[in-house]
Amino acid sequence: MSKFIGILTAGGDSPGLNAAIRGVGKAALVYHGMHIVGFRDGFRGLMENRTTPLDRGNLAGILTIGGTILGTSRDKPHKMPVGGKMLNMLDTIVANYHGNHLDCLVCLGGGGTLKNALRLKQAGLNVITLPKTIDNDVAGTDTSFGFDTALGIATEAIDRLHSTAHSHHRIIVVEIMGHRAGWLALGAGIAGGADVILIPEIPYDVDSVAAAIRARARGGSPFSIVAMAEGAVSKQDLEAIAAAEITDSKTAKVKDGRKSDNQEADAAELVYADRTLRLAKKLEALTGLEARVTILGHVQRGGAPSAGDRILATRLGTACADLIAEGTYGVMVAARGDGTRSVTIEEVAGKVKTVPLKHSLIASARRVGTNFGD
Repeated sequence: MSKFIGILTAGGDSPGLNAAIRGVGKAALVYHGMHIVGFRDGFRGLMENRTTPLDRGNLAGILTIGGTILGTSRDKPHKMPVGGKMLNMLDTIVANYHGNHLDCLVCLGGGGTLKNALRLKQAGLNVITLPKTIDNDVAGTDTSFGFDTALGIATEAIDRLHSTAHSHHRIIVVEIMGHRAGWLALGAGIAGGADVILIPEIPYDVDSVAAAIRARARGGSPFSIVAMAEGAVSKQDLEAIAAAEITDSKTAKVKDGRKSDNQEADAAELVYADRTLRLAKKLEALTGLEARVTILGHVQRGGAPSAGDRILATRLGTACADLIAEGTYGVMVAARGDGTRSVTIEEVAGKVKTVPLKHSLIASARRVGTNFGD
């Protein structure tokens, strides 16, 4: 009998989502003779049973389109806002899964989606995930679709900023996405020839960054480009975070003998607020050069996917359909070299792929004179 597949996209939007939907859908429909239905707006659409048919007509022409035709949300199955309250909607989701006669649910998303897919697996549902994120921080896969496109966009932005930095003898600090991992800032910084690269994995010293910029000025280059991941943090800020956590622990309200789950996040947020602007002001004071900030923001996630992301999403999507045909569930379809590999969701859920300190990209950047603030 033909299998019935559900598919949803969750978390932040990313280039290549539509290519992945098309890859799963066309392989399932045409090659394996399955039926496929889409759920709108992530896990919320599954909870509310808002479906849309995914036939050949709906899958046509979406390969090159950015975003997701299904819509997305960050709602979690076990903690979803409903009627002004945060409710556990797992039972409703399980009921809708069976009500649609699904044999498998395909979830396209990043780290948060993996954790939510694991919850559904533990509830007895057949699930498969595909790794999507511009941050490239999903564990267990060589790369994630969305990263290549964002890397190209960030690199082009740095290329363009070079001319204005050079013309006005300025420091330009470019904030690039990547809260937990610095893959995007590292890659774009190297490709764009940034003079300083700041990533979450290497706490930086502002004085070290300023010294590198002053040395460039003395050498006849009175301008600098600083590629800064949004999650990059200075050694001074780490000390402030630690101090804030200690203060919060003394003043926080205790419930059932436990501290607030958000205590660490609240302490960090005090330091992370306006950190890029604060860095620029400090560099101005320490170097005597004007400093400007460019925050790329969501432009990195928008627009048509690159050729590389279209190919990757198609490769992962078709492999996903093959696994469903074989009856293999509870896995993430990972990129491995030129092929794919299935990795159990338990192996990767809750884990972050950060940049190793001894990674060859860091070594190469240092050899061409890039400063990491350490």
